[in-house]
Amino acid sequence: MAPRERVVFCWSGGKDSALALHHIRHDPRYEVVSLLTTCNQAFRRVSMHGVRIELAERQAGAIGLPLDMVFLSERSSNEEYQAKMTEYLEARKKEGIAGMVFGDIFLEDLRRWREENLASIGMHGVFPLWKRDTRELIEEFLSLGFASIVCCVNDAYLGEDSVGRVIDRDFVESLPPVVDPCGENGEFHSFAFAGPIFKEPIRVAVGEKVYRPVEVTQSGAAICPTPGRPATKGFWFCDLLEKE
Repeated sequence: MAPRERVVFCWSGGKDSALALHHIRHDPRYEVVSLLTTCNQAFRRVSMHGVRIELAERQAGAIGLPLDMVFLSERSSNEEYQAKMTEYLEARKKEGIAGMVFGDIFLEDLRRWREENLASIGMHGVFPLWKRDTRELIEEFLSLGFASIVCCVNDAYLGEDSVGRVIDRDFVESLPPVVDPCGENGEFHSFAFAGPIFKEPIRVAVGEKVYRPVEVTQSGAAICPTPGRPATKGFWFCDLLEKE
């Protein structure tokens, strides 16, 4: 039998990452050696998701994999992201890491961007959920016993009442038609806290809810609206805390 390919998992901490990790760990071709997440240096939180670093570390511990963190400045640019990720990946390549795993589902431009960046340093991407139907994916996620909670929403699609909600079938059925069931277009982000990849569930509580305008959360100050979709003005976050 050929040796398994050693890969790093690009980990957001959300439900799609959790399901993709579940699949890749059952694929005999690969060995996931660590999780990788990007974090906001100023706020000490996972980028875009707004989850505390301490909770992300607790999550990785419950999964049983090391968590590598790449820290970005408060209003980082694509150039900064690419430079720091390249530095990280080149170091891992020297350790025998051949590729990176992503939980992306159908965003063609994002996949192409990832693959081009990896190819430039002699690595490749792996996409376990690619082109799967998102309604089938969320049903599979729930049927497998996974649990997650909404930690961030894009206000073009959802409001304050959606952050802090557990993602269950009622939540999925309540989504407006314009919102993808997995939030693949960035409509919402989540934190996975239970399921088959975890040695034990993480007990979380919802803390303060905070609204951040686009210019605070993203460099460039504006998001171009997609035709037929509303423009984003900002994001709602909820502070997730681990229960004692």
